[in-house]
Amino acid sequence: MDACTLGDLLDVVGGPALRLHTAPAGQAVPVTEAVLYDGHVPLPRLPGALLLAVGVRAAQAGPLLRAAGEAGLTGVVVRGADGPVAEAEAHGVALLSVAEDAAWHQVHLLLASAIAARPTGAAPDSGLGDLFALADAIATATGGATAIEDPRQRILAYSTVHGQPVDEDRRQGILGRQVPASAENTEQYRRLFAADRPIGLPALSAGDLPRLAMPVRAGGETLGSVWVIDGGSLAPDAEDTLAQGASTAALLLLRARAARELARHQGGELLRRLLDGTAADAATAAGRLGVAGPARVAAFVLDSAASVPDTERTALRLLDVVRLQCEARYGRHAGVLVDGVVYAVLPGPGERHRTLAEDIVARAGQALRVPVRAALGEVVPDAAELADSRADADLVLRVLDAELPVATVDEVRARVTLLRLSEVMGERRELSAGAWRRVLAYDAGNGTEYARTLVSWFDAGCDMAGAAKLLAVHPNTCRYRLRQLQQHAGVDLDDPDERLVLWLQLRALAGLSSATP
Repeated sequence: MDACTLGDLLDVVGGPALRLHTAPAGQAVPVTEAVLYDGHVPLPRLPGALLLAVGVRAAQAGPLLRAAGEAGLTGVVVRGADGPVAEAEAHGVALLSVAEDAAWHQVHLLLASAIAARPTGAAPDSGLGDLFALADAIATATGGATAIEDPRQRILAYSTVHGQPVDEDRRQGILGRQVPASAENTEQYRRLFAADRPIGLPALSAGDLPRLAMPVRAGGETLGSVWVIDGGSLAPDAEDTLAQGASTAALLLLRARAARELARHQGGELLRRLLDGTAADAATAAGRLGVAGPARVAAFVLDSAASVPDTERTALRLLDVVRLQCEARYGRHAGVLVDGVVYAVLPGPGERHRTLAEDIVARAGQALRVPVRAALGEVVPDAAELADSRADADLVLRVLDAELPVATVDEVRARVTLLRLSEVMGERRELSAGAWRRVLAYDAGNGTEYARTLVSWFDAGCDMAGAAKLLAVHPNTCRYRLRQLQQHAGVDLDDPDERLVLWLQLRALAGLSSATP
């Protein structure tokens, strides 16, 4: 595997997570590892390492930068926006920073995973191959067929050592990658997860075989379990072997988790750049996300009118729901949370996109106990135009309501067009001036309803009877109001251009319609 460079690292985790302030030796310098600073021991010579300045304030990091340069380190990572850039350049050490509220152990995990990842990108479940090898090793050493599970009883890996006895429960579990559910199983798992050493568990039914099982834990967290079938010929030291295997499984599961989190982080950053239109190569970024050909952006947001105790945490849970549903539908898929909005790219021509969005809204609303709304931008031919589809989705979000929680941009084209027109017209003096202001001023000063009458007449297609019906008045009343309006406001309702402009201004700028009270 090629060595990771500073540039490679920034490509993976650069941006909000990791900022570069200076790189005196350039970004092609190697980065071999990330190490935590310990002020109680001398700084070892670690060429190529990134030093995380734990316990050192950014402004006081000058001596540490000098020591890092003398030790041959590639760079120093400080916490906070400011740092001694001049000292870093003087000692030839790259200076990087993370956010003030970043936890050092999380930063270390992220950087270590990124440095260890192949430049081409590791598969999200890259640790599972090692788990299969571990299952084979445990099975060989103990003499029993072995399976490794996650906490939800999903089978992550299993042994394939020839000649070892198995039963129907194992066959069914491997076929479905899930342990068959039963009340007896539930009780066995309760006993297992309460234990801190390997325990023997009896067969659940006739024809089945007993098991030797061990929970897999790390730092008090249960990561899963390892099961060995006891066919009557387990090795004398099978329990010790299983305990050692569970310890190794914990390391592999943690590594697999780190790889998945890294892949998600990479995918989220790539998607963010695509949606912002800042990706250096949109086609390459889309390829890494698994998006090819036509696609559209879907935006999901919590209902702002709902009471949410912890909005930020709930939005992150919404991101998980969107990711899960999109991955189930499309395979590997990225989602990203930006300013409270969850964005996802839905590949394909779009016939089923609305159905998927409705399903996500229903599932998320039920899981989070908060109403969720979804907006779908226009389908675009390639990744280079995803920023436009994202802009569409953002507009659609602004016109959704409780009666219309999900919509595509085509379904609300008139609403979003008027919304954009109102913004553009409001910003330009020449577009916001005109007779509409005189009409509103006259109504305000004289208690008349000329503006509402005029909009109702427009909405009725300039039909007097239709306008009267909308206003619940006699047609003659409408005629009288319109004649008075022309006299007092100086408008020419016989001119189609003036009618069009007046209607647009009253609808877009004044927000009036025949339904306005």
